[in-house]
Amino acid sequence: MSAKIDWNLIRNLAQRVLEGGEPLELTEGTRALLLRTAQEVGISQPDAEDALRSVTTASTLLEEVVRRIDDGADRLDDARLAMYDLRDQGDLEGACKQMRDVLAVEIVPVYRKRAEGMLEEMTQLAEVAATGRVSASLPDRDQLAVLERRIQQGHALELAEELCALLRRTAPTAGIIEAETEEALKSPGGAEALMRMILSRFREGKKRITRALFRMTSLRDAGNLDGARQQMRDVLAVEVVPLYREMAEEQLRGLEGPPPES
Repeated sequence: MSAKIDWNLIRNLAQRVLEGGEPLELTEGTRALLLRTAQEVGISQPDAEDALRSVTTASTLLEEVVRRIDDGADRLDDARLAMYDLRDQGDLEGACKQMRDVLAVEIVPVYRKRAEGMLEEMTQLAEVAATGRVSASLPDRDQLAVLERRIQQGHALELAEELCALLRRTAPTAGIIEAETEEALKSPGGAEALMRMILSRFREGKKRITRALFRMTSLRDAGNLDGARQQMRDVLAVEVVPLYREMAEEQLRGLEGPPPES
């Protein structure tokens, strides 16, 4: 199997043959493409080679390959979105089930690998929720959100070394200075307040920049560049999260240049 999977060629072939009605020519290159891609979507080499004995069966093989690619992509995308929604609602078991359901039916190896990776991450997050102990292999803010919910459910926060390290890493990304962080880490209550501040700043900042980008785009498209620029200036007047400040600054720089050609 190819180390780097690229399905553009097989999609182009399917578009020409299955949608455009172009005759399928079993050239050496086409045979190699079908054979390789068939194995990438979970069809055995003997079955693929057998299908390549005639144009009719090769066309059926092409149709099956593209079906597996498209169905698997749609299935994984739908499950991923549902998984993240359930995670954000605090239903980590439901989030895990989304990927288990994918793995129960998926046969394309690359999609199975992605589902397994997301299931492993959700399973580890569920472990954080159950124990309160953080993991070095999980996204920091996802763990903070899980811990915040755990506190809301009445569990005490354990000010372990790993948690302190996580808070020290994430506090600067929320625009919190070192001195403020160290003061907060002197007690579990201070750490809880620090955690809430980090998450709140990201939540509010995300809402702020999203709304401002929408308004900016509408004003820019209407020809009101001054109004569009003001949206980003308003963000910069109050935003403290470096990520969202950088986004606003980048958009503002783009608006300072010549207007795009229509």
